[in-house]
Amino acid sequence: MINHHLSVMVHRQAEKYGEKIALKYRDYEKAQWIPITWNQFSQTVRKVANALVALGVGEKENIGIFSQNKPECFYTDFGAFANRAVAIPLYATSSPAQAQYIINDAQIRFLFVGEQFQYDAAFSVFGLCPSLQKLIIFDRSVVKDSRDTTSVYFDEFMKPAEGLPYNEVVEERTARASADDLANILYTSGTTGEPKGVMLHHSNYLEAFRIHDIRLPFMTDRDVSINFLPLTHVFEKAWCFLCLHRGVQICINLRPADIQMTIKEIRPTLMCSVPRFWEKVYAGVQERIAQESGLKKALMLDAIKVGKIHNLDYVRKGLKPPLMNQVRYKFYEKTVYALLKKTIGIENGNFFPTAGAAVSDEICEFVHSVGINMIVGYGLTESTATVSCFPSQNFQIGSVGAIMPGLEVKIGNDNEILLRGKTITRGYYKKAEATAQAIDKEGWFHTGDAGYLKGEHLYLTERIKDLFKTSNGKYICPQALETKLGIDRYIDQIAIIADQRKFVSALIVPVYNYVEDYAKEKGIEYKDMTELLQHPKVQGLFLARIDTLQQQFAHYEQVKRFTLLPEPFSMERGELTNTLKLKRAVVAQNYKELIDKMYKE
Repeated sequence: MINHHLSVMVHRQAEKYGEKIALKYRDYEKAQWIPITWNQFSQTVRKVANALVALGVGEKENIGIFSQNKPECFYTDFGAFANRAVAIPLYATSSPAQAQYIINDAQIRFLFVGEQFQYDAAFSVFGLCPSLQKLIIFDRSVVKDSRDTTSVYFDEFMKPAEGLPYNEVVEERTARASADDLANILYTSGTTGEPKGVMLHHSNYLEAFRIHDIRLPFMTDRDVSINFLPLTHVFEKAWCFLCLHRGVQICINLRPADIQMTIKEIRPTLMCSVPRFWEKVYAGVQERIAQESGLKKALMLDAIKVGKIHNLDYVRKGLKPPLMNQVRYKFYEKTVYALLKKTIGIENGNFFPTAGAAVSDEICEFVHSVGINMIVGYGLTESTATVSCFPSQNFQIGSVGAIMPGLEVKIGNDNEILLRGKTITRGYYKKAEATAQAIDKEGWFHTGDAGYLKGEHLYLTERIKDLFKTSNGKYICPQALETKLGIDRYIDQIAIIADQRKFVSALIVPVYNYVEDYAKEKGIEYKDMTELLQHPKVQGLFLARIDTLQQQFAHYEQVKRFTLLPEPFSMERGELTNTLKLKRAVVAQNYKELIDKMYKE
């Protein structure tokens, strides 16, 4: 594989693939997917590159992209790279204050915005951002504020680029582009403190391509990837760049909530996701099994058992399964597994990278048992995503995979995972102190995650900064409990409370419709959700389920009391980051009264 610099990659691929489809996006008005060929993609990127010159964007200038996933995000990214400019994505769900911080920190003059929400948020802080000169709006249906005299729509921004009048300037800039140029600054929304801009250079992406080509040789230009996670997130961004580098077709899912529908329309071979996606699949199957009886139930349970023996005990280890197991597996492959995959929309599946949080062993075993090739991995924004991932053979359940080729990993003090290599960031934008804290004098990046190595396989134990210490001096790892309890079909979100407390407690957001179904079944009468969640039978249901799931934990690690919340944790109240990770300090503050109540004698 040739590793093309991002400034020319789309054009080189267009020369190779021409009229083959590069991208697809869903037109919601027509309810159909619109294809974009490699030639069209390349021409549009050239126009955007010219339009950026017309706008006055200079080499190494920072431009912002504040949008949900749209083809325009790719056009703008690659148009910027052609000009040696730096693209800075903002999460589509960012609050005005978060947007303001990034615009000012990166001194952004030109901000591309997606839909009404992003436009409104950006326009509301326009006057508080001295560097900001213009908003360029992707979506034509956005209604501009009556006081807005400077914003333009994307098609207006593109007008001066008709006929590519600035192509010479673009070509000269592209000729100067090097691996040492800064490509992106990705602001991590951190569960604590203000965001830090992680600098990713072109060299980081080029090395990421090289090592993924070695680890994932079975990814080909016949693959179709649906993009579900935000393009702002390093996992999806680096993955999509890898897909383009490999000639994979990318289908852009505009609204994350629609993934259940769009995945069935596209039936992709690849998709990056977080463990929550597979937890929901698992919960759905468990619920289905619980509803069945007799032969149907026995068949479903047997299918999982046979698949586990076939895929995990034999195939994973490079061994040939016994003949009887092969026969039964083939039968289930055409029936039970096929039906399950078709129901999800992944019957054409090649493999499915999964990262961003811990994957419980039950989920991992189940997904592999039914013949879905989930590749569990671990990475950070600072490592251009992948640090480790499952190899195609001999992967270890419970691990986060084998270390990627060319990357150095060692275990430091407090079992902290340290990294060194060409995919590792050179530091945080304009934050010398934070950079010096994270990257030591020998060039090792300190991840803040604790773990251990068994040969090439990496295991995570906890997030060092997130360890809780009870008032009895015992250490608790909240993520381990949250991962374990989160697989229950009645639990949607969970926050473990233990820091400086006598025992472990939990705030739980239930799956409300399941609780309502349970109430109907048990004949429980209630006037609202708050009353229902306090009902002794509902409390008893959750107590029994939690106790069953937490048996493997030491007594002091187990949840002793819990509160069921009538509404979910939210980004608006600052309880979740843009990547839906819990902000523990905010949760502790917002629910202080409820938490204190659990600790009253």
